Amino acid sequence: MSRMPPWRLIQTPLSFAQKVPNIDLTVYEKEKGIGGTWYLNKYPGLACDIPSHSYQLTFEDNTNWSGFYAPGPEILAYLNHVVDKYQLMRYIKLQHELVHASWDGATGKWHLRVRHGDTVIEDTADILFLGVGILHRWSWPDIPGLLDFKGRLLHSAEWNVTDGAWEEGVKDWGDKVVGIVGNVRPVRPGLLCCVTSVLQGSSGIQIVSGLQPKVKSVINYARSKTWIAESFSVRKMLELVGRDPQSTDYVFTDEDREKFKDPAYYKEFRRAVESDLNSVSQATRRGSELQKIAAALFKAEMEKKVAARPELADKIIPQFSVCCRRLTPGPGYLEALCAENAVLETTAIKRVRPNGIELEDGRTQNLDVLVCATGFDVSYKFPFPVLGRGSTPLTTRWEKGAEAYLSMAVDGFPNLFFGGGPNSGVNSGSLLAIYERQVAYAISATLKLQRERLKTIEVKRAAVDDWRSYMEAFFPQTVYTDQCHSWYKNGEGRVIALWPGTCLHAVRTLANPRWEDYEYEPLEGSKNRLYWLGDGQTHNEKVGSGNRAWYLNDSELDYPPVPE
Repeated sequence: MSRMPPWRLIQTPLSFAQKVPNIDLTVYEKEKGIGGTWYLNKYPGLACDIPSHSYQLTFEDNTNWSGFYAPGPEILAYLNHVVDKYQLMRYIKLQHELVHASWDGATGKWHLRVRHGDTVIEDTADILFLGVGILHRWSWPDIPGLLDFKGRLLHSAEWNVTDGAWEEGVKDWGDKVVGIVGNVRPVRPGLLCCVTSVLQGSSGIQIVSGLQPKVKSVINYARSKTWIAESFSVRKMLELVGRDPQSTDYVFTDEDREKFKDPAYYKEFRRAVESDLNSVSQATRRGSELQKIAAALFKAEMEKKVAARPELADKIIPQFSVCCRRLTPGPGYLEALCAENAVLETTAIKRVRPNGIELEDGRTQNLDVLVCATGFDVSYKFPFPVLGRGSTPLTTRWEKGAEAYLSMAVDGFPNLFFGGGPNSGVNSGSLLAIYERQVAYAISATLKLQRERLKTIEVKRAAVDDWRSYMEAFFPQTVYTDQCHSWYKNGEGRVIALWPGTCLHAVRTLANPRWEDYEYEPLEGSKNRLYWLGDGQTHNEKVGSGNRAWYLNDSELDYPPVPE
């Protein structure tokens, strides 16, 4: 595992160590610290774009979030707290980058090469769980003259202004003119098939909101329109903490956090927030009543927020359906665009000059700082080779598009499971709940291998084909296939990032593996599928020690309800 996203990096060793006996567990992490995107990203305004209390592990409450949308440093601190509490560093090797993985059919093992400094380490694994994320392989946008810019050139994914808080790094920018580039039209044909633009996603929106009050002026270059869905979940949060539904105060008070310390109160609060998130999925159905309501609501709210500069409405409110692209709450973004020192520039960029930007209409704009929030490679092409049976590269298997059965497994690649693989994301609901179920799914498969003395488990090609057919029938019913640029889709318009259903649908599905959709090889080569039954004894009986009445443990008992 290499540069595993933070939640999977934590959930994987924690659950595998808890659930799988006699396991030799290693997590390889490329970076110097844990935290994934929250460790790497330091850009202005960095924050979660879903409610804080939904962006945490189901079993590890945090009652001290400072606001509705937790800032990046708080999320990183939470992640480090979980790692320390459960002593997970004993399994994690930092600054260890997976550079090659190949399947050896003779031994039934994955052979790994891991780079650590100037050394390449060889390792093997019976089970390989790839939790490599997709939102970290960034590149500069293909704009002529970009690297000739003589001012300060930055990318949102590598904000190297300061090692500390971003506010410290921009404290002297009060006289700076800052340009923030996002949705530029690609120069090379097909660029959008592998690069997602994030300006009108959370990153760029947060940067504009964060920098606008701290600089002389900010120019927001954005070609595409987007829905700002600030009321998405906010109204429920405001109701739960007893505030006016029109309030824009999203900071938790000391009194709020004191209430959260009451376990009963907090449990109901968290359930209410999660339930609200899981109640809006119908908005993704094309032509649904909720889709129409959401579009009307968000449009009215956006028009209200830009009332001081009504011309912005035509520039930013889209015609495509709500949820075609990922929704973002964008607190403070529209207000920032209405400020006197802000400009929303929708004219295409022709080139970057040493002192600024030249637009297609001939205008030039001088800049001191140029920030690119232009996205990541979201093609699921890992930055290292993964070779399956017959040394077939995963890139070859996925040459027509990334796919994995239930987002978890690919035929031709035994004993390999994905965390956050193709079609594992959701537009609403808790992504962390899905990540936890993905890890649990891989654990169930591992336990099956152990229990039944199996050498390999490999999903059937027919099962992957059926999964693809199901998705091809499902997504045309949704707004995800509307005409909008979205990182949910590849260059051919195929949705590869989202689960074909709701968050709750995914959680239920992953909780009940269909083992008949897999093929198996026995460990010892016996053709008797029940060879694993052994000599008719359990281990504890055979060695005469250990718990021989384990079925009376509290964890094993299932108490039926007593009728009243």
